[in-house]
Amino acid sequence: MQKGCVYRSTGSWYEVKLESGEFIQSRIKGIFRNSSIKTTNPIAVGDIVELEIEDSGQGMIKSIMARENYIIRRSVNLSKEAHIIASNLDLALLIVTISNPITSAGFIDRFTVTAQAYKIPLIIVFNKVDVYDKKDMLRLQEYEDSYHAAGYSTLRMSATKGIGIAELNEIISGKTVLLSGNSGAGKSTLINQLIPDLLLKTAELSTAHQKGKHTTTFAEMYDQNTTTRIIDTPGIKGFGLVDFEKEELALYFPEMLQLLGTCKFHNCKHINEPGCSVVAQVKSDDFSKSRYQSYLSMYKEDNTSNYRQNTYQ
Repeated sequence: MQKGCVYRSTGSWYEVKLESGEFIQSRIKGIFRNSSIKTTNPIAVGDIVELEIEDSGQGMIKSIMARENYIIRRSVNLSKEAHIIASNLDLALLIVTISNPITSAGFIDRFTVTAQAYKIPLIIVFNKVDVYDKKDMLRLQEYEDSYHAAGYSTLRMSATKGIGIAELNEIISGKTVLLSGNSGAGKSTLINQLIPDLLLKTAELSTAHQKGKHTTTFAEMYDQNTTTRIIDTPGIKGFGLVDFEKEELALYFPEMLQLLGTCKFHNCKHINEPGCSVVAQVKSDDFSKSRYQSYLSMYKEDNTSNYRQNTYQ
């Protein structure tokens, strides 16, 4: 039995890097498919697996090691199922654009909640700063103020101009890093800056709707060097919340967590209860109205797709 790390997944086949450094095409044992796991993919990029080498030279994955963490979202086509994007992460980078295309605050906040819930450190990277006009820069400053107040680190960048690349290289050194964001946000361009020999395919924005064209189909991991690994992910349009109850939602807004226990009622929903510290801060402009609107939107949405009973850790 050998051990390796999953670098790529194409649905039925997995490219695993063995401890020797050799890559091997592998399949999964049938029991994975028949388990009661409520995810569309039993194995994800970043998973550490044990496998046997068959006479054909291909690998047969027999087991998966316990995950340190993972990041998950609702499946695109099956709203009642979830998809594990990647596992065993040291850091997530959410690539955000103020324009060309616009990344909504709601999308950012859903990602921050998911990263917070799964204990994945997050940096919000504002890309394409070289093309922003005065209005865009004012909006960028508002975003930065909002997320700094919530306790998140941010970074300004232009992947095409190389702005911020040196600083980012220092931040990600020695880590397994996930890159995520909407299509067209510049993830592939950024990876080409971080790993120049890779030459990932990039695409121009669709001029009709200012939306990005998908250039990444499956999550893939790349070695920047012997200690730093970067995971490229497909462009994500939406980010459904899974695996926790809405009553826990406030715990994943750091600025709300700081107010825990200060509301009049211990089970305060932070919506319209008397003596709510969160509502009071929103009214006094001490709490981001945009972040609060995201909280309300997430709290009130249908949560029938939450899977606390998911035992596949």
